[in-house]
Amino acid sequence: MTTDGNIFRCPACGKPVPAPSHPSFPFCSDRCRLIDLSNWIEEKYTVARPLEPDEEPDVAPPAGPSPQA
Repeated sequence: MTTDGNIFRCPACGKPVPAPSHPSFPFCSDRCRLIDLSNWIEEKYTVARPLEPDEEPDVAPPAGPSPQA
C-alpha cells in the first residue's frame, strides 16, 4: 500500500483508495479484499522469519504408508 498525499493505493490492484474511512480500506473494493483473503488461505502469501537454533519446523510427517517408487 503506497500513499500519494491522502490517496492510498489498493495492495491488490493498485487503484486509488480515497481515505482510511473507505469501507474496504486498505482495498478499493470487497472484490480485492476477498482476493487478498483467498491468497492468504491458499498460502500464496507467507510470513517468514529465520528459525531460532532450538526451533524445528512445524511440518508433520505424511500420514499413511510411504509411496513406493
